[in-house]
Amino acid sequence: MSDSGDYKDLMKQKHFLGEIEQAIRFANNELIHKQIPILNKDKILAFAVQIGKLRANYLEAAFKIGINESTEPPAPEVIDDIQRKRELFEEARLGFDALKEAIEKGYVDIEGMD
Repeated sequence: MSDSGDYKDLMKQKHFLGEIEQAIRFANNELIHKQIPILNKDKILAFAVQIGKLRANYLEAAFKIGINESTEPPAPEVIDDIQRKRELFEEARLGFDALKEAIEKGYVDIEGMD
């Protein structure tokens, strides 16, 4: 095949992939907008603050064990509480990361962002 044929094939592939990405962007935008109709700076900041609170709760619980001078291991319910707080924090943080990725990819519209 000639170089011009290779170039045409490459351009067709790029065009096809561009169309697919545009369709994915549109689908994600529509689906996310149905679930979360309004996204703006204040809501995103409030989400980030809540994650900060979850982080603080987790660290506080872990810190209490860390400074406990008892030679006895922590009670199972204390460990369970820390684990729940860690999991909640981590899941919320992953959710925020997913939101940032959706914004970067153009999957969501941010109110007031022009």
